[in-house]
Amino acid sequence: MKTARDPFRFSTAAYITRVCPLEAGSLAELSEALERSSDASIFYHTFQSLHRHHFLTEGYSNDFAQWVLAACNCSELAERLASFDIRDYLSLADLRRDFCWAVRDYCQTYPSRAEAPAFESFDFLEAVEVAVPLDLEAANLREFVEVLARLSHASIYFHFISSRLRLHLRTNDFSLWLERNLGLPSLADRINRIDIYTHTLEGVQRTLLDLIARQGA
Repeated sequence: MKTARDPFRFSTAAYITRVCPLEAGSLAELSEALERSSDASIFYHTFQSLHRHHFLTEGYSNDFAQWVLAACNCSELAERLASFDIRDYLSLADLRRDFCWAVRDYCQTYPSRAEAPAFESFDFLEAVEVAVPLDLEAANLREFVEVLARLSHASIYFHFISSRLRLHLRTNDFSLWLERNLGLPSLADRINRIDIYTHTLEGVQRTLLDLIARQGA
């Protein structure tokens, strides 16, 4: 069994949530607030929203789309906001830009809807990620599977989803390590294509283990 040049070192993460001095009571106000929102706020309402609701495989995956539908009754805009796939973004600034564009365009197209008061306000929050190294590592595929099988959801999320922002690559920690250290590009690609929107974190974990088992750990 091949030994990795560098072992995979597992981590988890804790998230500090803060209240922002931003809120929106209409779509027009949402448009303005998005322009001023921080990266930490965009992270909370998109990446962290997916984490908080990972057990739901139906409905909209980010807080902006949920609020636009529930509080503003604008299903068309909600669908546009929900269509942004966080796996396509290497920076939160780019993700914010597309949210801003979508809301601004809708407000310009439907000015009366833009000013209509929402049923409830949208309160902006921020999430700051604090990585916590674990005393766990793997030097080959068998050891990787053994640790992966008992890994927490928080650690799966850290390595498989939020890692994309840290790496600035359209991949995840697991796939990157498997390709670079064990020379398994096909397995890395299959793992990277696991759909985070139709799988819970537990489902992602099971699928990871299944794909590696087929490879022959």
